[in-house]
Amino acid sequence: MVKISLITATYNAADTVADSLRSAAMQTYQNVEHIVIDGASTDGTQKIVEESGERLTTFVSEPDRGIYDALNKGIALATGDVIGFLHADDLFAHQEVLLRVASTFQDPDVDVSYGDLEYVRRTDPDRVVRRWISGTFAPGRLAYGWMPPHPTFYVRRQMYDRFGLFDLDYKISADYDQMLRLLRQQETTVRYIPETLIQMRLGGASNQSLQSILLKSSEDYRIIQRHKLIGFLTLLGKNLSKVRQFRPF
Repeated sequence: MVKISLITATYNAADTVADSLRSAAMQTYQNVEHIVIDGASTDGTQKIVEESGERLTTFVSEPDRGIYDALNKGIALATGDVIGFLHADDLFAHQEVLLRVASTFQDPDVDVSYGDLEYVRRTDPDRVVRRWISGTFAPGRLAYGWMPPHPTFYVRRQMYDRFGLFDLDYKISADYDQMLRLLRQQETTVRYIPETLIQMRLGGASNQSLQSILLKSSEDYRIIQRHKLIGFLTLLGKNLSKVRQFRPF
C-alpha cells in the first residue's frame, strides 16, 4: 500500500491554513503522513495548526530561508513512498485526490504524476477564475514552456535522493527548476491524472505584485538557460500558455 508524505509549508498563514489542514484531514485515503513546516510565524499560525491539525504527523516551527527551505526540510523528514505538497492557501479539489494519486503509483514504473489545477478567489474558493488543464506529458513540450502545476506534482521519494532537492538560489521559481530536473531525465516515467486535483487561491508569492512577477520571469529565464532550452521562446511560451486558462466555464 503506497504511503504518501504530504508537506505543507506555512508562514503567517493564519487566514487560510485551517482550511488547508481541514481539506487534508477529509481525504479518504488513510496511508498518509502530513508534515507541516512553519517558518516561526508571528500571526497565530502555530496555534491554529496545533488546534486544527487533527491528522498531523509532524509539526516543526523554526526560522527558515523561505518556502523552498521549508519544503526541503519536509522532504528530509518524510518517510513515505511518494511526496507531494499542499500549500497553506491551497485546497484539495475533492476528498479522493490522494486516493487517485496512490492508485497511480501502484504501478511501480511510475516516477512522477500530476493533474489539473483551478485558481480560485482568495475570499471565495467556490469561484473559479482560471483553470489549468495540463494535458499529457511529452519531453519535447518542455522546450516550448509547458510545465505541469507544481501543487499537483507527486514524486517518488527516491527521485529526490537521486536528483536533488529545491535549489535555494531561486527565491520564487525553484519548483520550475526542480520539475525540469526530474522531467528531463530520460528514464523518468510520468503519468497524467486528467482531473482537477488542487484549488489554489489567488495571491500567492509568484503573482502577488509586479515585483514578484518580474522576479519570477527573471528566475524562469535563468532556469531555462541552465537547462539549455530554447531561451526567450521558452519563456514566451510559458507565459502565453496562461492566457488560455482564462475562459468562461
